[in-house]
Amino acid sequence: MIVLKATQDKVLAVLQSVAGIVERRHTLPILANVLIRKTGASLQLTTSDLEIQIRTTAELDGDSGNFTTTIGARKLIDILRTMPSDQTVSLESSQNKVILKGGKSRFTLQTLPAEDFPLVQEAANFGPAFSVPQKTLKELLHQVSFAMAIHDIRYYLNGILFVAEGKQLSLVATDGHRLAFASATLDIEVPRQEVILPRKTVLEMQRLLSDKEGAIDMQFASNQAKFSFDGMEFVTKLVEGKFPDYNRVIPKNHKNTITLGRTALLATLQRTAILTSEKFKGVRLNLEPGLLRVASSNAEQEEAVDELEIDYGGDAIEIGFNVTYLIDALTNMDQDMVQIDLADSNSSALITIPENATFKYVVMPMRI
Repeated sequence: MIVLKATQDKVLAVLQSVAGIVERRHTLPILANVLIRKTGASLQLTTSDLEIQIRTTAELDGDSGNFTTTIGARKLIDILRTMPSDQTVSLESSQNKVILKGGKSRFTLQTLPAEDFPLVQEAANFGPAFSVPQKTLKELLHQVSFAMAIHDIRYYLNGILFVAEGKQLSLVATDGHRLAFASATLDIEVPRQEVILPRKTVLEMQRLLSDKEGAIDMQFASNQAKFSFDGMEFVTKLVEGKFPDYNRVIPKNHKNTITLGRTALLATLQRTAILTSEKFKGVRLNLEPGLLRVASSNAEQEEAVDELEIDYGGDAIEIGFNVTYLIDALTNMDQDMVQIDLADSNSSALITIPENATFKYVVMPMRI
């Protein structure tokens, strides 16, 4: 039976959309496979790592009929990548193997039984579904994901907090030294729901979401989230635990405010960062009326100083920061101007976009 027949680019695109979560080495060998289920003319591909499950439906030619099997996902992708994009490829079933053909090439691949594939048990009690344009969610993830923790013992920090309430969807990420917040408006009112999406899920979503206006539907349960977009269904386990109260972390009423060009500030920080050491990424910011001075030094007693003329008439402040945290925030923004609110040398700084309350970035000071 011919399971599918289409050009290489079509087959590869469908496979790559589900294969991002597949690990090459797994304690369960079948998790390295993609589950292929053919029902009539419709083809469904599913992958899982026991935490996340991705499923997509595609219309690819082939014999109509019912058929299920599982094949090594990475191997299939590696073979397809070596073929021309306009070449017609086919997948045929033969006893408990499948044969992949393209041009004069043929590959006989081993399969594992479909009934052994561990499908994720979907939660019974999902909350109300709501949607935002894919482009909006992609932007929100981009604005906060860099502040997620990596392998933190406080496992609830290794991900992003999603808060849906009323007509607002807010995303928050923190690693304990900095915090990023971004929000967007929803079309409908939803009851308050809070979930923490794991880091791997966030990275996979960023890979899959497009810049199109097409909507992505979301539903949250107590231990699962479900996303549907572009014919795909994405189910993920959630991180259990209590996320820090981000409203208490975001400073209010800092009395010293500077507004300056983002690219000029970024260039200054990148220059002074060159003379920081691998272990110590600290830079000193000296703020005085009309002037911002950025300085760094290292163990070799080298020093960098850079100055920016600014429109500022507040207090004189000297404050230290991890320069990477500042560069990360500015790199992930695309506005022309940024606003920085400061209280004194011991309080965290708030970086925002002027006249825009949808993005907030908080960074803790460091002793220098």
